[in-house]
Amino acid sequence: MSMSPIIIALDFQTCQEALAFVDQFSTSQQLFVKVGMELFYREGTQILTQLKRRGCQIFLDLKLHDIPNTVFQSMKILSQLGIDMVTIHAAGGSKMIRAAHDGLIAGTTTGQTPKLLAVTQLTSISETDLHEELHIGLSLEESVLDLAKLAKNNGVDGVICAATEVNAIHQAVGRDFLCVTPGIRLPGQDHQDQKRVVSPSQAHTYGANYIVVGRAITKAPDKLTAFKEVQRNWDEG
Repeated sequence: MSMSPIIIALDFQTCQEALAFVDQFSTSQQLFVKVGMELFYREGTQILTQLKRRGCQIFLDLKLHDIPNTVFQSMKILSQLGIDMVTIHAAGGSKMIRAAHDGLIAGTTTGQTPKLLAVTQLTSISETDLHEELHIGLSLEESVLDLAKLAKNNGVDGVICAATEVNAIHQAVGRDFLCVTPGIRLPGQDHQDQKRVVSPSQAHTYGANYIVVGRAITKAPDKLTAFKEVQRNWDEG
């Protein structure tokens, strides 16, 4: 089953709010949605069940980062929840990354194994943060590419990355490696806490496979119109 390139981040505090948003869309419109930590920790697996009932594809963004055995066991459980994508931090190292991959496979009983995505560097991290706070001597792009290669070599399907990093990542690890890009704003919108921001069409032009769009849609006065505008802008790329 093909997945929409536009993933809507359900930046809501409760299951009720998230489902009220989803229910505004036609049942023929198969949405691809992101459930992050805030919503999942508050509502648990019931939010996933409710979204699956509505035909949504689900990107569960929990960014697991722990010792390999804990990540293996966690992924084994998560792979049974009907999700389509799930995340880890590539900084956990090769053993943890491989454990995440193996855990997803071990837990998959029917259907397809969820796609495993790795976070390289958060899009809120600047070059200055990388050097002065994290004490990483590489440039931001070098760090991202190193972590992308590490992820690919240990069974990861793709990375979460800034759109401006997509081409370099695809050149380094191959075009079949998925690049999922947050930090998306429609032209003229506030950047808020993201430091590396592009429009949907720019992300498409850079070669992103998927974009994650939150407040540009979920906080818009007319959410359906905003979603269509994101789709239209993506198609221009």
